[in-house]
Amino acid sequence: MATLIPAWIDGKLTPVEKLQAHVQGLRHKAVSVFLLDGDNVLIQRRALSKYHTPGLWANTCCTHPEWGEVSVDCANRRLDEELGITGVALDHRGQVEYRADVGGGMIEHEVVDVFVGRATADLSVRPNPDEVMAHRWISLPTLRSEVVRTPEQFTPWLKIYLADHQDQIFNGAT
Repeated sequence: MATLIPAWIDGKLTPVEKLQAHVQGLRHKAVSVFLLDGDNVLIQRRALSKYHTPGLWANTCCTHPEWGEVSVDCANRRLDEELGITGVALDHRGQVEYRADVGGGMIEHEVVDVFVGRATADLSVRPNPDEVMAHRWISLPTLRSEVVRTPEQFTPWLKIYLADHQDQIFNGAT
């Protein structure tokens, strides 16, 4: 069964198949989560089986709410499904909107509810290999430096978050 996500068609929020939203570049809802430990952020490398941006480093987790799903519930669900993480309180940091080519003829045109959680580096992480091939804690200065040196290793949206929405997301982290 195809996953239906909320997308805008003719100005009205409508359930649309996720792949269709990306192929047509439809503006749609999304969720991004960043877990922080001081100035360190937990990032993940997307599994090679992902249908777009496989093998690239991304924020802690990101996804699309299913039709009718509340964003914070979606964020918590995907933290568990992708990384086996539960019980972290998430703070809503507002929305950001971006449009990015993610390859394979697909466009992410997302209206993203951004959530930040505080955790520690000893947090139990149990990645789902169908979703995540690696994860690591990295300081924000090191992450910024790596994105500049090797931008091809990072998802378009992570580069956009760092370039355009740093203060909103990392408020207080260096």
